[in-house]
Amino acid sequence: MNRTADDSAIGVHAKTGMVRASAHMVRIRIYALLLALDVTAIILGVVMAIPLRVTHANWFGVLILLLPLFVTISFNSKAYSVDALHSTETGIWASLQSLFLSYTLLFLTYYLFKVDPLASRLIMICSAVAAAILMYGFREIVGQWLIPYLGTSVTAEILIVDRVPLGERASIGTVDAEALGLRPDLQDPTMLNRFSQVIRGLDRAVILCPPDARRAWAMMLKGAGVRGEIIVEDVDELRPIGVGALDGRFTLGVSAGPLTLRNRAMKRAFDVAVSAAALIAMFPVLLLIAIAIKVDSPGPILFRQRRVGRGNAFFDILKFRSMRVESSDADGARSTQRDDNRITRVGRLIRSTSVDELPQLINVLLGHMSIVGPRPHALGSLAGEDLFWEVDERYWHRHALKPGITGLAQVRGFRGATHTRDDLVLRLQADLEYADGWRLKRDLIIIFATFKVLVHKNTY
Repeated sequence: MNRTADDSAIGVHAKTGMVRASAHMVRIRIYALLLALDVTAIILGVVMAIPLRVTHANWFGVLILLLPLFVTISFNSKAYSVDALHSTETGIWASLQSLFLSYTLLFLTYYLFKVDPLASRLIMICSAVAAAILMYGFREIVGQWLIPYLGTSVTAEILIVDRVPLGERASIGTVDAEALGLRPDLQDPTMLNRFSQVIRGLDRAVILCPPDARRAWAMMLKGAGVRGEIIVEDVDELRPIGVGALDGRFTLGVSAGPLTLRNRAMKRAFDVAVSAAALIAMFPVLLLIAIAIKVDSPGPILFRQRRVGRGNAFFDILKFRSMRVESSDADGARSTQRDDNRITRVGRLIRSTSVDELPQLINVLLGHMSIVGPRPHALGSLAGEDLFWEVDERYWHRHALKPGITGLAQVRGFRGATHTRDDLVLRLQADLEYADGWRLKRDLIIIFATFKVLVHKNTY
């Protein structure tokens, strides 16, 4: 029996070894592709910037110095890592950080040591900006199209099922512990070896087992040298977000609470700086829009509507008025439809380009909103025939942060009318993902991505 089980374990290891080798090969190819695209972005950035100013500088020499700097820094910043593949945002941020640091060192080298006095600062700055834009675009294409297409083949993962019905088919490879003669026995070196044969070299091992076996399996995983996880269905309804401790006892975290004082200060300073600068820079445009609205139809320039903000508190959002006064919907119970007869001529133009949202910069300055965050909804908003909070009880969780002018849901294309319950659920998932661990770098990436969706098929 033991001999048969050992043979089975070896057979499974051979199978997982093939999976591991395949996953590693796929990852290496993706890393090579990302590196090639990053280097291409840098080269194109320099080539695109050179025509801005004619000099006799040795730009080939610039690339000879810049590219090795970038490659060295990017590998150390984990721009080519499993984390970068799992999260496009992580990969983008790591590569852009590496690019910034590489150009910084290049500047110091050229201008402190006067390597090439003819090298233009303007070209270097413009080439860095162009390279950053191209790098962002290339990484987005790989992250949004190639990696999802490859699916689970990027990492080597396995689910071990121990005397528990699996139910639906798992998205990763599954093995039956009982069929392999596997059991969580820390007193049996042979069993530990058999377990090692099964999971050796994997990136992740997940265990589904009865409650009384979880501790033993956890102990097995701790010495296995892989990322180990145990499915705990008992706490699914609590939807935990982490683990804490109190008086020597472990606790399940179920809410993130507000940002830390440091993060609140960073986010607020960023909001004030961006909103104030934007209002000043765009004042002539805002004035022209206000005049056009006033000339086009009678009524106020701004439209106010009660929305749900941080902590589920109410506030009045400001927008350029795009509908006729007599047709305005203060509660937001009726979603705007294509060719909606309530919308004015100017309103149709400013809605299609998202310009009607610009007065919300004032909400940001007043502290009601943030530049980036979950979009605030009207109290009467419907998903199909149901109020938003009737569709999913997690709806209220999205208000742990201030609402934003733009957000993760918007840059993923989840905009416009919510005709079905799924329309809301998709936005809610994105909002909850954003609220799970705020980072300034993610705000910057979302702002950058917003420019791609200012004009969208669902904006009308």
